[in-house]
Amino acid sequence: MIEDQTSELVFQLRQQVDCSAGISFAEFMEQALYHPEYGYYIAARNRIGKQGDFFTSSSVHSCFGQLIARQLEQMWQVMGHGHFVIAEQGAGEGHLCLDILDALAKDSPEFYAQLEYRLVEISLDNRQRQKQTLEQHLDAGRISWCELEDLRGMQGCVVSNELIDAFPVHLIEKHAGELREVYVVNGEDGFAEELRPLSTPLINEYFQRVGIEPAAGNRCEVNLAACDWMRRAADILSRGFVLTVDYGYLAEELYAPYRHAGTLLCYHQHQTNENPYQRIGQQDMTAHVDFTSLQIVGRQNGLETLYFGQQYQFLMGLGFLEMLIEMESRETDPHKAQALRMNLKTLILPDGGMGESFKVLIQGKNVGTPELLCKKRIQNIRMPSRAS
Repeated sequence: MIEDQTSELVFQLRQQVDCSAGISFAEFMEQALYHPEYGYYIAARNRIGKQGDFFTSSSVHSCFGQLIARQLEQMWQVMGHGHFVIAEQGAGEGHLCLDILDALAKDSPEFYAQLEYRLVEISLDNRQRQKQTLEQHLDAGRISWCELEDLRGMQGCVVSNELIDAFPVHLIEKHAGELREVYVVNGEDGFAEELRPLSTPLINEYFQRVGIEPAAGNRCEVNLAACDWMRRAADILSRGFVLTVDYGYLAEELYAPYRHAGTLLCYHQHQTNENPYQRIGQQDMTAHVDFTSLQIVGRQNGLETLYFGQQYQFLMGLGFLEMLIEMESRETDPHKAQALRMNLKTLILPDGGMGESFKVLIQGKNVGTPELLCKKRIQNIRMPSRAS
């Protein structure tokens, strides 16, 4: 069935490329990932976990969502303990939502009773999975689905976890002092690439905004959709926060001269490759996020940066060590305790883990400059004693 869907998607893409005499890579990537019938994120398939193509932080362990719940509770307190909306876009199968709500129902019932968790999801397949995962909280009236525009005027927190890295990107190269854009064309043996003039002046404006361009001969990605999303998030938010978790860099590192080929990667059955023109509709495509542009666009639209750091810093500040030791102390089987420890360490380890490559950005609108829990410096964290 998937092969038939892939063949149909490739056929439609070839027609689109032919009719337009070539399309930008961003258009190609958008169809491969979000085609309304056959796109990777739309069609029914396993994407996350052992049976899928990749892991996310929320699929590694519930600890991730439990710690985020602590930060959300403080945000609720900062905003006066009233009605609070948590809006999550691109929630996958709903694991992060489940872990947050489970933690709040147990540890902060007053906050749980005041909150409304709104899911923004374009995939009907994901919506069905989310409904199954979140059945208990759905029955409790805490969850509903909506469009992003339905949230206009919300007070609370817009949450995203590995959303922006999967937005379509423009592929750019610099040659003879000029920026050129990758277009996808039909070749004799499949899709091929051509370098052409930029498809939109917004790309030049993007590089002017972040204050850096790719080095001569280098290829890089420009995520204009991420900037649009940040503007929309700022616009719908009346008062509150935007919490973004994703892998990426500041612009100075993302567009550094040594990064010759950019960061675009494809994922299929937990294997990576750099060929977006194979397994079209069957493999994920991602590119690292430019956190400089997110902060600049946010600031231009009323969002002040309150926190930016690596995931391990964020989680440690929220009590990762204490939670690890408490969970380990309750596990009587030493082999299971060791497995738990290694699983949780994946969230903070820099090499082979998610602790360094993943970043967390928190922005605020009309909330002042609160000292967020996650900002606790590692040297100020007291090492908890192990339970005997």
